[in-house]
Amino acid sequence: MMASDQKKNQHLLWRAGFGPAVEQLQDLQQYTPREYYAALAKASAKAPQYINIASDDLLQLYESYLTPGKRATLTADDRRILNRKQQAAVKDLNLYWLKEMIASSAQLREKMAYFWHGHFACRNGNLFYNQLFLHTLRTHALGNFRTLLKEVSQSAAMLYFLNNQQNKKGHPNENFAREVMELFTLGRGNYTENDIKEGARAFTGWSANPRGEFVFNKKQHDDGVKEFLGRKGNFDGNDVLDIILEKRQTATFITEKIYRFFVNDTIDKDRVQVLSDAFYKDYDIGKLMERIFTADWFYDDQQIGARIKSPIELLAGIQRMVPMRLDNDNALMNLQRILGQQLLYPPNVAGWPGGKSWIDSSTLMMRLRIPQLFNDKDLLNVKPKQDDDVMMGRKSDGMANIPVKQTAKPAKPASGGGLINAKIDWPQYIAKFEKVKREAIFPTISNYLFQVNTAGVDQVATKFVDSSARDAYIRSVTIQLMSTPEYQMC
Repeated sequence: MMASDQKKNQHLLWRAGFGPAVEQLQDLQQYTPREYYAALAKASAKAPQYINIASDDLLQLYESYLTPGKRATLTADDRRILNRKQQAAVKDLNLYWLKEMIASSAQLREKMAYFWHGHFACRNGNLFYNQLFLHTLRTHALGNFRTLLKEVSQSAAMLYFLNNQQNKKGHPNENFAREVMELFTLGRGNYTENDIKEGARAFTGWSANPRGEFVFNKKQHDDGVKEFLGRKGNFDGNDVLDIILEKRQTATFITEKIYRFFVNDTIDKDRVQVLSDAFYKDYDIGKLMERIFTADWFYDDQQIGARIKSPIELLAGIQRMVPMRLDNDNALMNLQRILGQQLLYPPNVAGWPGGKSWIDSSTLMMRLRIPQLFNDKDLLNVKPKQDDDVMMGRKSDGMANIPVKQTAKPAKPASGGGLINAKIDWPQYIAKFEKVKREAIFPTISNYLFQVNTAGVDQVATKFVDSSARDAYIRSVTIQLMSTPEYQMC
């Protein structure tokens, strides 16, 4: 059965953004998907503002660390305080970006930046490196992939995360060169071990200073002849990236990953081939996304409701549909940890695997409980999962390279997070249904919330709704439907 414009637009908003917002509900039936996508693209065309959440005291302390004359006066306690303040500020940056995902009209840009955050997976304890890296992703999210790749490759956050500051002439470190090819561009099996070694030689001397500015140390650079991906010459890092981009496999690899993320885990090779051929010509990300989101096949039944929402998509989507203000940021951070996705803190350089990996017995039960946690004054008392990082990012995780002698064991993640304390603006939400007849409320809300077949949901959900008054009925129907497995799909 052909989907209605409402269902197609909801599909578009979940894939090209973080789901429909309550104020958009009446628009979903009035515009075609092409018209809606044009509006999304226009709203995301403006360059993003730089997010700077550093407090004055953190800036002063960090500036002291950067100034050689003052650095010598910093005590071990000063350095611990600086590291602790940076850790807290990175959490604030996480929450600030999540709120942008929820509230920003530039949904397409933020969703693309979110995708690139998983593709160029990077974790770093330095707030200022994080802010610069996030700005790079948001600025170039819909721009040119060539530019994005080079900006990321010269970012302090990524260079330190992949240990390239240790990559020096005569003593190459292969981490950066390997991941650039395996995870960021070509994909495994499309290069040799010798390409890794020669690529690493080309990236020698690439580093960054404590201010996050790219630094090329010529004395540490291997300026000898290299053989890389069938080419021979005196290559530097930029040359290597250009050679990688000349390979059609790079366009194919990126297009396949974008297709899996935005369309369907099951690849249609013919469609991907057509898309990647066009992408290869100019590496224009915005044009690639337009081809996808305006294609008729994007709105086929097999694409709609075919993806499991990531934890961030789930948390953002609920808050877009039901407007609320959260007073307990610690609880929101713990929800990210419990569900297995913490912004700015991917598990390793490969990022989050996504798909069915989002769901297990414990995370599914927590997912179904979240709407109730937001609606009630319920205590979040579940212990977050332990960090599962087993790869790079530990030894040089970018804490401004501030050495502090460890005298105690690292603190364990706090369990629970207390009350959510969500102040929900129910009047704004309920007003959207004031013209809906009582008997049509349930199916109307269901159509807005679900992208999948809802046969059988009605009988289960109606058992727990509050029918005492119209407002109570709308609230309880919404919460009950959001608390179903069907709501986990988009």
